[in-house]
Amino acid sequence: MTALQESIDLVRTAAQAADRLKATDPVAYDVSDRLGITDAMLIVSANNERQVLAIAEEIEKDLYLNHNHLEPRSREGVAEGQWILIDYGDIIVNVMHDDSRLYYNLERLWRDCERIALDLTANGPDDTTDSVADAADSSEE
Repeated sequence: MTALQESIDLVRTAAQAADRLKATDPVAYDVSDRLGITDAMLIVSANNERQVLAIAEEIEKDLYLNHNHLEPRSREGVAEGQWILIDYGDIIVNVMHDDSRLYYNLERLWRDCERIALDLTANGPDDTTDSVADAADSSEE
């Protein structure tokens, strides 16, 4: 089973919103085979708590405006600003502080899953923006 096109479109909208606010190292995975409760997982980073919160808010705004008033089922971590998890059911968005992303190394959990091309052009091809993911993977070798 692979992620539905609608879920891929949601992830791309979220990634574009994050990219506009200078989120770093965006990566998305098709986790539908592994989890069964969601289709896709997006992970993006920021280097301070204020930016983490701003990115999360921009993602929520864009998904609401561009996808039939879609609202999250839940969100966690807003008060701390270290790791904001936004659950939309079909997708889960993780907006993480750089330090938290390195510490939790979510990419390690999903590295066997197929990556979703994000088609971001503002910061270049998404394959060149995975320095955190690549660093995390190489640290295990």
